[in-house]
Amino acid sequence: MSDARSPRSEFGAFLRARRAELSPAQVGLADDGTLRRVPGLRRDEVARLAAMSTDYYTRIEQGRVRASATVLASLVRALRLDNPQQAYLYELAGKTPAPRRRHRAQQVRPPVQRMLDALGHLPALVLGRYNDILAWNAAAAALYQDFGKLPPRERNYTRLLFLDPAMRDLFVDWEDAGRLSAALLRMETAGNPDDPRLEALVGELSVRSPEFREWWNGRIVSDTTAGPKRYRHPLIGSLTLDCDTWTSPGDPDIMFMILTAEPGSPEDHALRILSSWQTGPSHTADTPHD
Repeated sequence: MSDARSPRSEFGAFLRARRAELSPAQVGLADDGTLRRVPGLRRDEVARLAAMSTDYYTRIEQGRVRASATVLASLVRALRLDNPQQAYLYELAGKTPAPRRRHRAQQVRPPVQRMLDALGHLPALVLGRYNDILAWNAAAAALYQDFGKLPPRERNYTRLLFLDPAMRDLFVDWEDAGRLSAALLRMETAGNPDDPRLEALVGELSVRSPEFREWWNGRIVSDTTAGPKRYRHPLIGSLTLDCDTWTSPGDPDIMFMILTAEPGSPEDHALRILSSWQTGPSHTADTPHD
């Protein structure tokens, strides 16, 4: 077989052909209006969609580096490959697609919701896989927002942190919160590299948030989930709360997050006032996440 028809050469040609078929609008990117020398997506745009550096993607397309199974999965998502195209890409790379893992739906039992409600004016959340918001009490809705008004797929703590302007304004140290959230999400990829839910979330955030894309590509990881959090609430002003988390003994993918303040402190008083203004009920997410 000549070099022009080698699997490595064909691999790059296949990637170029697939990105030529896609327009920025088809993948949710804004067209910057510059003249395109070739049709379709540029290399830097594919790299953004696949959450990798442009230099790394270029080396993959030029055959100077072999793509790992995780990278191949990112390219499948970025280039919107159908099943036959995906199979062909993996065959050229000499790899076998990893079987898609189907996680069981995560749901919160009624006693857990009662426990959240019993915390009264202290905001509390139950976070599931990939920081999906599974349950919350009225105090959490008063501090953050009423998650029950959001479509189920948008009830994700990391997604809201990066894409919701009100959530962004709420955090005084937003960059620190964003870096930590991206790092915690990165930790999830170690055990679930090909999970379609995780791929979709990372893909959307990489396209829509330049900060997430930068921090994600930096491959920062962390398991820090506790410490003080500073807020700038539109109704009660500035407050600093202690954040503590616990993993559910029955499900390691479920985490409880509770915000507290020293009893009798100005922050504690502010939380009581804010909670008294919250008229809506607490909720458990009505649609389980798969």
